[in-house]
Amino acid sequence: MTPEFILVTPQARPRVALIQLNRPKELNALNLQLMQEVAAALRQLDQDPEVRAIVLAGSERAFAAGADIKQMAGRTAIDMLLIDQFTIWDSIRRTTKPLIAAVSGFALGGGCELAMTCDMIVASETAQFGQPEIRIGTMPGAGGTQRLTRAIGKARAMEMVLTGQSISAAEAAQHGLVNRVVPVGQFLEEAFRLAGSVAQMSPVAARLAKESVNRAFETHLDEGLHFERKNFYLTFASDDQKEGMAAFVEKRPADFKGR
Repeated sequence: MTPEFILVTPQARPRVALIQLNRPKELNALNLQLMQEVAAALRQLDQDPEVRAIVLAGSERAFAAGADIKQMAGRTAIDMLLIDQFTIWDSIRRTTKPLIAAVSGFALGGGCELAMTCDMIVASETAQFGQPEIRIGTMPGAGGTQRLTRAIGKARAMEMVLTGQSISAAEAAQHGLVNRVVPVGQFLEEAFRLAGSVAQMSPVAARLAKESVNRAFETHLDEGLHFERKNFYLTFASDDQKEGMAAFVEKRPADFKGR
């Protein structure tokens, strides 16, 4: 079925797909159906051999202004448990291909959490990042307390989570939450440029490298180094490694096939 709340372009740029959140009247608030559509699109693109990187974007005004509070307001704890919406977020997190968030305007609550679920973030100068859930009597539940703390440190994350205050794109860049900040009219193209650079690399090596970087946040150093080395050795089973090193020796561009 055609998605209702997202737009999907499998080849927005060569080897780069685009998923665009599309609930403009609600500032891309994340309701359950939208998140299901994002997860389904990512699963499909993850299996597409023609796609090597994915950009996830909103609009210039809002990446996503938060979760759909109207949808959640009357629910009980048992309702939330049975809906189990976070299995959708777990599915998004398991995307194997590099995922770049293109953020402009509001990235608040679930919107901030969705951006942080991506591997890299390109922000416009108007981007605002925050976890304001405490202002409505709750707290982040889709990774906000965990990923934000890992990205910017305990003290800054604690202040954002406990006061609900947001930070600007410039502050986010200063604290290491985003990769770069560009003018509003350039944020999507800059995300495509970054995704295109990644898409030129070996898909096999990119997948293994992404796994290894993510493992750094999940384990101690010795185990992380062991995991990294196993993935490094595994790249030598690929045709891409042979092609890449041959191209280097022969002083020509590599032609990676993803095998």
